[in-house]
Amino acid sequence: MNEQLSAKDWLDQGLKVLASRGFTALKAEPMAKAMGVSRGSFYWHFADVSAFHAALLKHWREIAAEQIITGIEASAGDEPAIAVLLRRTFSIRLTLERAVRSWAAADPIARHAVQAIDRRRLNYVESLLAANGLPQPVAQARSQVLYWAFLGNALSDRHLPSAQQQAVIAELIRIALHPP
Repeated sequence: MNEQLSAKDWLDQGLKVLASRGFTALKAEPMAKAMGVSRGSFYWHFADVSAFHAALLKHWREIAAEQIITGIEASAGDEPAIAVLLRRTFSIRLTLERAVRSWAAADPIARHAVQAIDRRRLNYVESLLAANGLPQPVAQARSQVLYWAFLGNALSDRHLPSAQQQAVIAELIRIALHPP
């Protein structure tokens, strides 16, 4: 790489480092060395490591919530959007989710970012359930149950065989859409 890195290049690298080595590895010098540039490139885009961390958490939210929501909305078809969302989110590796939540356990700014994305995701899932005709209290309760299932999946080290995973996803979809 060269010295002409963008802020997004640094943020993308930061997410890779976070997922593979954890939040304590989010430091300018080792990241610059890994990217083959000087620390000056980092400080061109970020005032300090704290500013980088804040931007990184914002970038994570964009990827882990907003882009997924946009993708679900764009893929609206015959299948209910909640089914599309559950299939997508329960079929991907969630190493980054686990790493950000670990960071949040030790850092109040990361914790605030996680709490904000949790609210965003819960509200979105609730809106999808309500759009399928569920009364608000039922949609709210089911969105919480589905989100807890998502978090359990994200934080688990146990990966299910494909057939079992598909059966779990099908059951979650059934639960989500079953009339009260």
